[in-house]
Amino acid sequence: MDSSPADRPGRPRLGHAVRQARRAVLRRRRPLAALLVAVAVAAGLHAATAPPPATVEVPVAAHDLAAGTVLDGEDLVRVAFTPESVPDDLAEDPVGHTLAGPLRRGEPLTAVRLVGPALTEGRPDLVATPVRLPDPGMVGLLSVGDRIDLVAADPQAGDAEVVARDVPVLALPADDGAAAASGLPGRLVVVGVTPSEVGALTAAAVRTVVTFTWTEG
Repeated sequence: MDSSPADRPGRPRLGHAVRQARRAVLRRRRPLAALLVAVAVAAGLHAATAPPPATVEVPVAAHDLAAGTVLDGEDLVRVAFTPESVPDDLAEDPVGHTLAGPLRRGEPLTAVRLVGPALTEGRPDLVATPVRLPDPGMVGLLSVGDRIDLVAADPQAGDAEVVARDVPVLALPADDGAAAASGLPGRLVVVGVTPSEVGALTAAAVRTVVTFTWTEG
């Protein structure tokens, strides 16, 4: 006749081993609890005393800014960036400078965003050149990044010629009224031209009326 589970060999020994293990855990629970508390306290002290991560203050747009904005102190705030996330070529002392293109709130301000030599960064074949177009309404049709041909028209002679071909529009400085007050017509546009085109463009701006056409393609 089969024996019951309680009568099988090994069951008393198993029960005894379980009880022994339970007693061992109970005897050591206080030292274990103390050890865990000590580890938690040490971790908290380390977190409290560890130095904060290194940061660098970066000028960013305090709000959305339009192309041609002359920056003042309220247009920018400084935000802490980790060193590895800081953009290259941050703008130094940007207040008073003109934005070449729009800047969204929170975007870092780099030199290439300002009207100046940095506008042709990555294009050693071009130089940034301002040219005054006589009709502000025409300038209002342009956007930064457009590619245009600059045309010099002589009203008296009745002829015209292209003085710079396929030039990129780099910046559209805002019309602050200073030009009109001084009697200067039109509005400035900053374009990227080759060094060989600068002379003809400068002469045309003085002697003729400079206008533009959009390039194809």
